[in-house]
Amino acid sequence: MAEISPALVKQLREVTGAGMMDCKKALAETGANLEQAQDWLRKKGLVAAAKKASRVASEGLVGLAVDGARGVVVEVNSETDFVARNNDFQQFVTHVTKLALSSSDIEQLKQAKYPQSKDNVASVLTTLVAKIGENISLRRQQSLSVKKGIVASYVHASQAAGLGKIAVLLGVESAAPAKDLKELGDNIAMHIAAMKPVSVEIASLDKTLVERERAILLEQAKNSGQTGDILNKMVEGRLRKFYEDAVLLEQVYVVDGKTKISKLLEDLAAKLKTPVKITGFVRVALGEGIEKEDKDFAAEVAAQLGR
Repeated sequence: MAEISPALVKQLREVTGAGMMDCKKALAETGANLEQAQDWLRKKGLVAAAKKASRVASEGLVGLAVDGARGVVVEVNSETDFVARNNDFQQFVTHVTKLALSSSDIEQLKQAKYPQSKDNVASVLTTLVAKIGENISLRRQQSLSVKKGIVASYVHASQAAGLGKIAVLLGVESAAPAKDLKELGDNIAMHIAAMKPVSVEIASLDKTLVERERAILLEQAKNSGQTGDILNKMVEGRLRKFYEDAVLLEQVYVVDGKTKISKLLEDLAAKLKTPVKITGFVRVALGEGIEKEDKDFAAEVAAQLGR
């Protein structure tokens, strides 16, 4: 077998844009012949897949999986919402989400062996891109676990079991039986999907965020002409309203519109005769933070027609 040097793999990658492992395999299959390796990659659809990787992918699905006291959320992006309804795509997201329960981060997940396959997740993803014809990317994963209690969950705009547009994990710590914690836990997870809290409690809020908000509120209060204690009371009053918007335990439960989340936990703890505490949450919304292309469809068609 011809020797496959790192330099040759690099050269093939630069020419085709295909992944390193795919390039190495192509060279192995063709006796390290660069030209034949390019043809091998093209036949497998891997060059086309690499070219698609430059296109913006902000649609897709968020997958959620919970196993006992650990839960994980994985975002897999595609270019169009249509792909989210594709069975092959949904199956891929389901499999990688379950694999993520045993992965520490997205890079480790990419190297994990894909179920019922000799290939890893990254290789299967490349093949899926070629098959579907869109850029598809494993964007991120986040996990949550508790020492005792449950990881509650909620999936919004569900496309299939554990797949949707928004996924939430909620850590509920308690010595109470899991069955007694699940209903309220899942309902608060749904509340988080809707209300987008920033932190669990006031003490865990980013201090920089609080100080920035306080400075803005102070300037607003000064414009009213007030000074001294009245000015400070105005700022603190408005800051409490900020906490009610940003902090989960200070928020009003979206279902009944009147009860604070903290009170719901207190009531459940009293009923179960043991403390119930929220230790953390994860909220992942599809495509958040991705700069989407603003396309003029008519102009795009006209450009293709050479007008």
